Amino acid sequence: MITHGLSGFAAVVLAGGQATRLGGFDKASIEVGGRTLLALALDAVVDAAEVVVVGATVPTERPVTFVLEEPRHGGPVAGLLTGRDALLRTPPTLAVLAVDMPRFDHASLRRLQEAAVGHDGAVLVDDGGRRQLAFVVETARLDAVRPGLEDQHGMSVRALLDGLDLAEVPAVGREARDIDTWADLRDAGD
Repeated sequence: MITHGLSGFAAVVLAGGQATRLGGFDKASIEVGGRTLLALALDAVVDAAEVVVVGATVPTERPVTFVLEEPRHGGPVAGLLTGRDALLRTPPTLAVLAVDMPRFDHASLRRLQEAAVGHDGAVLVDDGGRRQLAFVVETARLDAVRPGLEDQHGMSVRALLDGLDLAEVPAVGREARDIDTWADLRDAGD
């Protein structure tokens, strides 16, 4: 159970998807408002003691560790666990964010951290109640539900976290919107 929400965390940014609906274009390098999606994601986790980006290495303004998920293109659970394994230290809590959520920011993360106190973590939910790839979780609890390598490929994050007590935090404004298509990118500038 998380007993404090605002300190002692590391972050994993998931940027290793195939972006098939974007023709395979690297999402981390897409710009919204003159900044890359990766730069926006790194701004959201600016207070993290350590950041691992799961995806291809690209230039950043901040020091981060880049890794590729194992198995390659194994899905978000494989990416999350590869990122967790790349951390130099085991933090009390872990923030996880998909790179394609340009409106999720530092204030969004703080709301998740505050809501996680007294729970195993907290997850952002959209207007329809669907959990998003933006959450915080107690690292020890994540480690306790970790599947074997052979079970990670294609596993959903929802299935991975299903047994955990996660507070659901409703999205404010457009912070739960992600960029999966060119139309999403066009609308992200509004």
